Amino acid sequence: MSPELVVIVMFAGTFIGILSGYPLAIVLGGVAMFVGLVEMGPMVFIQGMGRIFNQATSYVFLAVPLFIFMGIIVEKSGAAERLFAGLHLAFGKYRGGLAIGAIVMGTIMAATVGVIAASIIMIGLLAIPPMLKRGYDKQLATGSVLAGGCLGILIPPSVQLVIYGPMAQISVGKLFMGAFGPGLLLSGLYVAYVSILCWIKPNIAPTVSEQSQTIPFSKKLAIVISSVVPPVVLILAVLGSIFFGIASPTEAAAVGCVAAILLAVFYRKANLSMFKEGVLHTLTITCMVYLTAFGAQIFVGVFLKLGGGDVISNMIMTVPGGRWGVFSLIMFIIFLLGFMMSWVGIVLVMVPLITPIAATMGFDPIWFALMVCVNLQMSYMTPPMAPAIFYLKGITRPEWGIDTMDIIKGVVPFIVLVMVAMALCIIFPQIITWLPNAMIK
Repeated sequence: MSPELVVIVMFAGTFIGILSGYPLAIVLGGVAMFVGLVEMGPMVFIQGMGRIFNQATSYVFLAVPLFIFMGIIVEKSGAAERLFAGLHLAFGKYRGGLAIGAIVMGTIMAATVGVIAASIIMIGLLAIPPMLKRGYDKQLATGSVLAGGCLGILIPPSVQLVIYGPMAQISVGKLFMGAFGPGLLLSGLYVAYVSILCWIKPNIAPTVSEQSQTIPFSKKLAIVISSVVPPVVLILAVLGSIFFGIASPTEAAAVGCVAAILLAVFYRKANLSMFKEGVLHTLTITCMVYLTAFGAQIFVGVFLKLGGGDVISNMIMTVPGGRWGVFSLIMFIIFLLGFMMSWVGIVLVMVPLITPIAATMGFDPIWFALMVCVNLQMSYMTPPMAPAIFYLKGITRPEWGIDTMDIIKGVVPFIVLVMVAMALCIIFPQIITWLPNAMIK
């Protein structure tokens, strides 16, 4: 087969497999092995085993199960319930305060949990019932929960960044620091949108009851501090050690696991049953990520070996508009892939193909990588795949009266805000690059 035919066959086979409902890992590995056997013969097995071994023994990749375990222990420690209770008191007197609290909670939990499904489910179960009880608009309630919950895909310690770094041969620590700017920017845009919307349409987000507002200030302060400080300490223990050069991301992940266990002890939730569930849940998620990574490694290896990478590179490099035309096309492709594939598959397959192109065009590697990651923020929220929408729909109760269309309409404005954030990061690249450049080597 010619390289052009290889590209058509492998991508067509992948999309057909995904649309047929097969797991992404099986689709990627199966398509690659079929094409590899036809074109390369038995050598494809040797190449595939070599790439899988390198992936499995990657020191940086070891941070994936550690960060997942940390997030699950934080989830089971009761920190989320306490955090929302504190934010409820802090923002409750403001119009739209519960929706703002859900976004702020998502921002904080993103830096401790980092598992999107867990964040959305936690925030949804904690925030939606009190919002609906107080007469909040369903679309505002669901949209703010999804927007806040999806920040975990970007704000470190994000599993996505841990996977992206080795694929692009970029420091995961620098990616972590660079992600803070766009992550906090998105959170700020979400809060600003909710505040302005509730000011324009006060009937969609009534304030909380007078009884909640008359709690003494000293008691409010104590509750807020006790709920917010422990997760913040955990964040500083993990990310502070990376920023100051004390630990690598993998070592910091181990520190985070210890800190999460101490947090569970502090909240008196630590027991053998919790740790057993945490380990089993970590094993399940890690196996899914690793199997997808192995399938993607075989796919990329065969694709590049048969000249597919050169075809993609030549096709993208010939678009009009110079480097920004190339950048726009790459972002558009990533956005379209988000309609059909999860971010795991997109990162594992596309990053090895687009990273050399970005380097040729002269883009800062950290900036370019995080623009891709901000773009992927939308892949979690854009139908028809939109896993975040399905996570939230899966926990809705009949008495809430929320259907899928309510969730989709609620999340659309936040998707637009992601586009606004991308535009701001293009105009002001320092939003991403400042903190990585300030890191202590």
